[in-house]
Amino acid sequence: MSQADFVIPPGTGIAIVAPGGYPPDEAALARGIKRLEQQNCLVHNYYDPADKYQRFGGIDMARVAQLHAAADDPDVQIVMALRGGYGLSRILPMLDFDFLANSGKLFVGYSDFTVFHMALLAATGKVSFAGPMVCGDFGCERPSDYTLSHFWQILTRPGLTLMAHTPNNPCIEAEGVLWGGNLAMLTHLLGSPYFPRIEGGILFIEDVNEHPYRIERMLVQLLHAGVLARQQAILLGDFSAYRLSEYDNGYDFNAMLAYIRSRVATPILTGLPFGHCADKLTLPVGSRAQLVSEKNTFRLQLAEYPVLAG
Repeated sequence: MSQADFVIPPGTGIAIVAPGGYPPDEAALARGIKRLEQQNCLVHNYYDPADKYQRFGGIDMARVAQLHAAADDPDVQIVMALRGGYGLSRILPMLDFDFLANSGKLFVGYSDFTVFHMALLAATGKVSFAGPMVCGDFGCERPSDYTLSHFWQILTRPGLTLMAHTPNNPCIEAEGVLWGGNLAMLTHLLGSPYFPRIEGGILFIEDVNEHPYRIERMLVQLLHAGVLARQQAILLGDFSAYRLSEYDNGYDFNAMLAYIRSRVATPILTGLPFGHCADKLTLPVGSRAQLVSEKNTFRLQLAEYPVLAG
């Protein structure tokens, strides 16, 4: 993708919030702000390094206040998470999801921010965006052109078709609500009021630093809870940074996947460019999606999600 594929509306306001952790490297935050400003965005930074508390970007109520203030700012169109880490789970009961949904802001983040996507969808049915964050994506030393370009493309176009090339996927056609995110966060919310009940959806998942047996265990939990059987398809994104040992005795990610596929009737596809990886898509959580998969390619057509006003 190139700059020609999108036009950022002049003066787009982006609010930076830290609902989870604070940045391990403050220089990444500075780089992220500069990069956004270079794209003619007006940055409103609601995170104050002086307010960080323990491993969080502020005490719980301060992080709630950041999200609410950003949603209330008339000069802001996008609310973007500073980073993931951990922290959103602690503040879910204190968030006013009707107010956040009615604000019209486009909320963006992934990893720990998955719990926000799920809670907003469960409470209001509103779409939010699983996509890049300030420090890890806009603020890294060598940002991915693919990631940043796709972010702006989907936020400026009311419909988009994504292509992925991966061998040996099942051949299917499906249509439903696109939802999901970080697998550990999804499993963590299971049984709570913040876990949406999606029937006939297209579930996408990713994770990092999780051994295949832990991934299997979380998928089995979703299987036992009936979540996987209710979906039309499951899309696997990036699963990386785990370590195998001699004890695994041939049990690796592919062995885990073969086992899960043998137990789950819902088609499972691999190769979605999303997760804790440099090159990632931005996915509208709660949008409509049409999926067409052939043996070595699948196409995901997205629609019915909000975009920036031109």
